[in-house]
Amino acid sequence: MNKYFLELNKVTKTFGRRLVFKDINFTLESGKVYGLSGPNGSGKSTLAKIIAKIISTTTGKVIHRLNGEEIISEKLHDHLGFVSPYLVLYDEFSAQENLYHFAKIRGIDFDADYVKHLFEEFDLYDRRLDLMKGYSSGMKQRIKFIFALQHSPELLILDEPTSNLDQKGKEKVYQIIKEQAKDNLVIIASNEENDLALCDQIIQITEYKNINSK
Repeated sequence: MNKYFLELNKVTKTFGRRLVFKDINFTLESGKVYGLSGPNGSGKSTLAKIIAKIISTTTGKVIHRLNGEEIISEKLHDHLGFVSPYLVLYDEFSAQENLYHFAKIRGIDFDADYVKHLFEEFDLYDRRLDLMKGYSSGMKQRIKFIFALQHSPELLILDEPTSNLDQKGKEKVYQIIKEQAKDNLVIIASNEENDLALCDQIIQITEYKNINSK
């Protein structure tokens, strides 16, 4: 198992005068699934982006460690897989071309055999050469999972992972989450009960809204 360790140390985020959350202290480790929960607009996606270092904290720190070594921000993308509604795919490229170019942008080798396996896992192999503009929203969501998994990350952050998926797609995602959690760290940002049922621990964002708390 990869020994991935994530520490949230007094993580606080404000936008102007609006407090999103204050003083989140939490430790997360590989081999478990963690949830970020709260109603729409509570800050789940904001916290997911902070953990992924897409945006910065207002105060506090997020520390990533793998096998005891701290991961610098510039190298985090090597270890992180991210799925979200706001992840942009290129409609003018085929699904396979999207994955190939994302791999090159990340500076990693394009593992054609593993990508083929992922296409088959998500029932998209026969559509891999189709342009993304011809994909349904559910098919695009499945491609986002292939994008997140293609470099075998040790940390997987899933923001609204079952968005736009039918029941078969959701069951596949839940299977993938369980498999990934055996060796890696998985974080799910969602308010869907079935998504959160997979979690070992949950960070309730609403508990960190009171300016005088914690």
